[in-house]
Amino acid sequence: MSTAVVVRAPGEHRLVPHTPREPGPGEALVAVHAVGVCGSDREVYQGNRPEGYVRYPLTPGHEWSGTVRAVGAGVPGHLIGRKVVGEGFRNCQVCDRCHAGQTTLCTAGYEETGFTRPGAMAGTLTLPARLLHVLPDGADLSAAALLEPAACIAAAVLKAGARPGERVAVVGTGTLGMFAVQFLKALSPAELLVVGVHDEREALSRRFGATDFRTKDDPALPDGFDAVVETAGSADAARTAAALPRRGGRLVLTGIPAPGAEGLDPTDLVVRQLEVHTVFGAPPDAWAHTVRVFAAGLLDPLPLVTHELPLTEFARAVELAGSGDPGVGKVLLRP
Repeated sequence: MSTAVVVRAPGEHRLVPHTPREPGPGEALVAVHAVGVCGSDREVYQGNRPEGYVRYPLTPGHEWSGTVRAVGAGVPGHLIGRKVVGEGFRNCQVCDRCHAGQTTLCTAGYEETGFTRPGAMAGTLTLPARLLHVLPDGADLSAAALLEPAACIAAAVLKAGARPGERVAVVGTGTLGMFAVQFLKALSPAELLVVGVHDEREALSRRFGATDFRTKDDPALPDGFDAVVETAGSADAARTAAALPRRGGRLVLTGIPAPGAEGLDPTDLVVRQLEVHTVFGAPPDAWAHTVRVFAAGLLDPLPLVTHELPLTEFARAVELAGSGDPGVGKVLLRP
């Protein structure tokens, strides 16, 4: 029998026996291969995730990959045995925003795998089959476990509307920032700048396609970029990112700073006529784009993985993910 992580309350977790839940109509049962640990999982464990965005007791895990083992009534049988990843947002499919394809804005309220519904830190995960995205048979499932954060950044890059030959920039050098570099590189930019806090990620940034790397305090930080994607999640990073676009340029913010953080200067945004977008989660088109780019070999998540641990080391994985150690990248748990 396999096990599952259950966070009973903030700071309190245990490993419990896990029994797979048979899929009902429209559902699929997935054997989990790997599950990523990110900052939001740390929020769940520490108890500082915003009210309404977590429901205890909870099995976390929203970044995952696996193989379909069974399907319920109404689900095509050919899915059985296929490698998959899956969307987290449990949208209603009938509201105005869902019909527009903006499932992360579903007006029925927030529900997401690993936060308000059981997640993938278990031997199996049962979820609506409509949320699955099928991977090539030869896909590396450890790499594919990172496609959820990649899809969130794909949503940002799609909103940035970068075109071949444009000057583009990424602020932030974590997992999200490195995915942004890869997505933008695939669009053949004339210039691709990465801005970080320190220079320890310069080599990896250039490996993924950056043509220039600067730290945020560089007095000669260039500007005049057509499109800029911020991934760092701090008010300081947002202000740095807002200074980079040309007049009329495009800025996409993906990070969520701490409450009460000093914001951007609205006068500056208006006078420079910046086109500003924000992203929270990934709608279906971003997921589909991510899987296509991954299948085409244009997205390489594995260099971002620094630790793979058994599910029994959940607490250590959370500690590593929040350590701030530049030597710690993505941490994966293996059921």
